[in-house]
Amino acid sequence: MEETYALRMEHVSKNYGDNAVLKDVSLSVKPGEIYALIGENGAGKSTLMNILFGMSVIRDTGGFDGKVIIDGVEARFNSPNDAMAAGIGMVHQEFMLIPGFTITENIKVGREDTIPTLASRIFGKSLEKLDNKKMNADARKALDSIGMDIDQHVRVAGLPVGYMQFVEIAREIDKENIKLLVFDEPTAVLTESEAKGLLSVMRSIAKRGIAIIFITHRLSEVMDVADRMTVLRDGEVVASKNIIDTDIPEIAELMVGRRIEKLVDENETHYTHSDEIALKIRDFQVDMPGETVNHIDLDIHKGEIFGIGGLAGQGKVGIPNGIMGMFPAYGEVEIFGEKLQFSKLGDALHKGVACVSEDRRGVGLLLDESIENNIIFNAMTIKREYLTGLGFAHLVNAKKVRAFAKEMIKTLDIRCTGPQQRVGSLSGGNQQKVCLASALALNPRLLIVSEPTRGIDIGAKKLILEHLVDLCRNHGLTIIMVSSELGELRSICDRIAIVAGGEISSILAPDAPDVEFGLAMSAARVSQEVS
Repeated sequence: MEETYALRMEHVSKNYGDNAVLKDVSLSVKPGEIYALIGENGAGKSTLMNILFGMSVIRDTGGFDGKVIIDGVEARFNSPNDAMAAGIGMVHQEFMLIPGFTITENIKVGREDTIPTLASRIFGKSLEKLDNKKMNADARKALDSIGMDIDQHVRVAGLPVGYMQFVEIAREIDKENIKLLVFDEPTAVLTESEAKGLLSVMRSIAKRGIAIIFITHRLSEVMDVADRMTVLRDGEVVASKNIIDTDIPEIAELMVGRRIEKLVDENETHYTHSDEIALKIRDFQVDMPGETVNHIDLDIHKGEIFGIGGLAGQGKVGIPNGIMGMFPAYGEVEIFGEKLQFSKLGDALHKGVACVSEDRRGVGLLLDESIENNIIFNAMTIKREYLTGLGFAHLVNAKKVRAFAKEMIKTLDIRCTGPQQRVGSLSGGNQQKVCLASALALNPRLLIVSEPTRGIDIGAKKLILEHLVDLCRNHGLTIIMVSSELGELRSICDRIAIVAGGEISSILAPDAPDVEFGLAMSAARVSQEVS
């Protein structure tokens, strides 16, 4: 008996000019199956999904070769609306939310429930009124199904990125005609416990007969939840396998063409303790919605890599945002002995602090500008770098800008066509590398990196972590790394503060037993702290 497929993509190829980004790619996904699509940044995953969703970037660049077949019928979508009408949904890595709308409004936008009125009966459906009671009930049901305990009436603006990801997922789950659901790095901003909950939700969705394409760089999640997988490398299928027939080392090797065993070599992580305090925090409070910080004290030594971890919504993201002046902050903060003035906008930057935000598109990047302009923008505006004086005027030193941009592209392996490529056209992982390059252009004394490997594949992740270690050990840069990935923190950090309930629950050594990290995350204090 012939098997049925929710989706088949047959012999799909796509060129951007002379650059072949997809080369004869085929895959097929069954109803109720969780199908992992894996590959490094730039491997072709995003382009393949753009084809599936009828994105204009494909149509405007000459279309594609091959076939897309939905439920046995060939489809050519001219827009994402066509794809959605055919029962295809997507949970995006970059949020597609309207900040000024409530959670309910974002979940229901474009699919609003209405109630007929006298006027609508006479003049037409457009005069029906919104059925807010039903929409709120539906939103509550969708939120509860993924374990998100937040009021559906809250506006999205100001929510932590982890909460925004859950709203994205709830919106897709609420749709009734879904046949195929694409999850694009859905756990990238989630903590380990939240990610486990989401994987459970994915299993329950699949049991309802909905096919799932799961794009992720977390290979352990692939092993936990997927049924089958396809690995892309440089636009080609290098393997399609049943998950039961493979393991993480093999998948990593297929992705990058080499075997990756460790995130960072042990001899690169040696740290010599310094008595000098780089960052001193006393009675620090931050009013960040969903990430409130309550009266914390902390000393971070010069030349160390200090990790900050914890569950989403517990305050870890609030710490860097408070220091950088993104949200109201109180208390005392000293940077290399200089007191930070919260009332002075950008004071942390002027005192030698650079920050890579967890919200790269909302805060970190000028998406319509070139890579090189993004890299030097902060250094130019804040420190007057990369400028050439000409009387009273100052011009951009284009030669110096281009040279530094090329250096960063090479050092961080930014996959692009060159320094002048528009940042908005880069993959998410490469955008993250541009954010890091922009921070380094400031030549900071203290670097804060918040979720630095969010959405980045295993090969690029190793490169970035090794570069952070090199900056610290060989160039004397003090680094604070805020991350939901406990494994990453434990692989490069000298000490790790776990934040729970807006407070520092414990400060642990990276090799502390797993149980101590678990207790700290649940706000049960560990008796011995690492000084």
